[in-house]
Amino acid sequence: MNSPSSSDVERPARSAVVVNPAKVADIGRLRRTVEKALSAAGWPAPMWFETTVADPGGGQTRRAIEAGAEVVFVCGGDGTVMSCVSELVGTDVAMAVLPQGTGNLLAANLGLSNDLAAGIQVAIERGHRQLDVGVVDGRYFVVMAGMGFDAEMLAATSETTKARIGWPAYVMGALRHLRDRPMRVSIRVDDAAPVHRRARTVLVANVGRLQGGVRLLPDAEPDDGWLDVAVLTPRTLGHWASLGWAVLRRRRRVPRLEVFRGRRVEITSNRPQPRELDGDLIDPGRTLRVDIRPRALWLCVPQPAGAPDLAVDAGAAAERGRELIDGVEERP
Repeated sequence: MNSPSSSDVERPARSAVVVNPAKVADIGRLRRTVEKALSAAGWPAPMWFETTVADPGGGQTRRAIEAGAEVVFVCGGDGTVMSCVSELVGTDVAMAVLPQGTGNLLAANLGLSNDLAAGIQVAIERGHRQLDVGVVDGRYFVVMAGMGFDAEMLAATSETTKARIGWPAYVMGALRHLRDRPMRVSIRVDDAAPVHRRARTVLVANVGRLQGGVRLLPDAEPDDGWLDVAVLTPRTLGHWASLGWAVLRRRRRVPRLEVFRGRRVEITSNRPQPRELDGDLIDPGRTLRVDIRPRALWLCVPQPAGAPDLAVDAGAAAERGRELIDGVEERP
């Protein structure tokens, strides 16, 4: 894939918005805000596509690419993002995230603001970062894949509770499964000999932050060409407490947690397990095979791209975006 040239950055870009209507309270207002902000920046009006239950984003993104979009705004939760990524991988089309879900893990890990104005401004300023993506059975993910407890937690968390209280709903789902029995797993990383563990969950991560800002894998980076594998082996409530406390305190050594790193991972359980990709449940199975596709996705990020403190850049982008939006809303 080619990086946008300076001439590309200077000229207005053709864009599209893929929006999950279930995540947006007022789509009409969203559309007016986005179109006015892009118009003020000299961009043409974007194409609009709404997701459906039958097609949560992939088909809409494909049609946007075929119609010539150079930037695709994705407005929804992690599931919407994952569906759109499946069509953007391997193209020169950049994704701009307008987070509207509960977890918003990609946005949290990449320093992207939940502010609508910031999301629009980041795309306009054309800062880009090329991300790795994980591959499971032909499906792509950008955050993490998991087998075991994490998928059980997701299954136990209701959409109603998430909508009412946000990410703490996952804690309630997790409490229901803390005492479940572990699974016996064989874990093979690249060409190394398999390791055998009694684990509660195995996560294969492209980034390191979980719901609520908890950083489980501090060394995971989304563009380093590696997958970080977290094996959690707590057996008692005390084990869970010590593990959670160490993670919250950001200690380098965490009890009941092992970390491996590789480019190809195969996890095999002694019995079928719930599985997930980027917070979306997939069919249960005994095996989870994950490969990495390095630097396969362009993402719009705050300028300057790759800055050490993207949160600061995101805040500045939000301020510039609000000024832009306030300016166009004040016009008669």
